[in-house]
Amino acid sequence: MAVIPLVYHPDERLTTVATDVPEIGGEIAQLAEEMLATMHDARGIGLAGPQVGRMDRLFVVHVPEDEPRVFINPRIIAASPDEGPYEEGCLSIPGVWADIQRPLEITVEAYDQSGDAFRLDAGGVLARVIQHEYDHLDGVLFIDYLTRRKRERLMKTYRKPGPEDDGAVDE
Repeated sequence: MAVIPLVYHPDERLTTVATDVPEIGGEIAQLAEEMLATMHDARGIGLAGPQVGRMDRLFVVHVPEDEPRVFINPRIIAASPDEGPYEEGCLSIPGVWADIQRPLEITVEAYDQSGDAFRLDAGGVLARVIQHEYDHLDGVLFIDYLTRRKRERLMKTYRKPGPEDDGAVDE
């Protein structure tokens, strides 16, 4: 399976709202499979369309102790009032990690790569990753949850990978 080059911060596609997938068919199913391969190759547990230069409302996740999952045109329809911190990172901002406060449980509706609608109640790491990837579809990065001062301090350590590192695109 082909691995797609990752898009890195500060690429503007990472802060742009993605558009709904109008038709779920072979091309989108193929993209989802390639995104799963890319995510696994990069040792990630989630990957959204904008992170591979596709402005489609699509993301994939594969957390430990669970199966790989594809979410097309997802909508988070409920979130628990209980929140907790968890250290997050992002394949598009490698080497930067921070504790982010998020709801502990969510309910999401989406379509899978076959075009079948589903609803999922998620908790733990799965809920966290879904929220992180969902944010990508709205042009929101995990660092956007930090205070300006903390974000600036963390980003001083960030070095954007170049093509010599892994074939990343910088368009």
